Amino acid sequence: MDIIPAIDLLGGNCVRLYQGDYQQAEIFSANPAEMAEKFVQDGATKLHLVDLDGAKVGKIVNLNAIKSILEKVTIPVQVGGGIRTQESAEKLIQMGVARVILGTVAIENPELVARLCQSYPGQIILGIDARNGKVATKGWLENTQVSAIELASTMSQLGAAAIIYTDIARDGTLSGPNIPALRELASKINIPVIASGGVSSLGDLLSLLSLESLGVEGVIIGKAIYTGAIDIQQAFRAIGPGRWQDVPPDLGDTRLV
Repeated sequence: MDIIPAIDLLGGNCVRLYQGDYQQAEIFSANPAEMAEKFVQDGATKLHLVDLDGAKVGKIVNLNAIKSILEKVTIPVQVGGGIRTQESAEKLIQMGVARVILGTVAIENPELVARLCQSYPGQIILGIDARNGKVATKGWLENTQVSAIELASTMSQLGAAAIIYTDIARDGTLSGPNIPALRELASKINIPVIASGGVSSLGDLLSLLSLESLGVEGVIIGKAIYTGAIDIQQAFRAIGPGRWQDVPPDLGDTRLV
C-alpha cells in the first residue's frame, strides 16, 4: 500500500486544517519545497499537494509553491484544489504534475471530467470529500445531497483512474480513518481507492492495509506526520510495497502519541 505524504498549501505555507476549517489552520512550514525534499529523503515515492486557497476561490492560487516543489523532487506528484477548467488541468500536467485531482467540477461539470479522462488516461483522479456520506464542494465550504458512493460510481464509469476519499469529520483530528465507509466504497466501485483523513498511528495504517484486497491501494497522511504521531520512516518500512511480511506481530497496537 502506498503511503502518500500530504502538503496542504495556504498562503504559500504548508499547513493543516482541522475538519477542513480555514479558521483553524496550523502552519508547519513556510517552505513547502523543503518539506517535499524531506519527505523524499525519508522514503516517499509519491506526494499529495492541495491548493487550499485554490479550492476556496475556484482557481489555482499557489502555483509558485507547486512549481518549486516540482523543481525539487523527481517522484510523482498529484495536485488538487481549484482545478475547475480544462486549461488549469492541462497547465499542471504540462508543468510535470503526474496526476490531477478533480473535486467540485465532478459535481458541476461531469462532461469536463469525461473529456479530461479521455485526453489524459491514468492522470485524472477524483477527490471525494464527504460529510456524513454526502459530497462537500468548494473547499468543503458547501454541502450537496449527492452521496459519495453515487459520485464515485459515476466517475469510475467516466474513466477516473482512482478515487481519493476524505472523511471531513476526521480530517486533521487524528481520530482514525473511517474504515466502514472506505470498505463500503471500495467494494462498490472497480477503480482504486486512496484513503484520507484521520490517520493517527501505525495501527490505523494496518487497519487500512486490511482493505487492500478490496482496492484501497494507498493512504494520504498529513497531520500525523507533522505532529510526530507517526514516524514516517517507520511507516514506510512497515507498510510500503512488499514490506507487509516485515511488520512485527505487535505493531498494530502501537500508537506513537
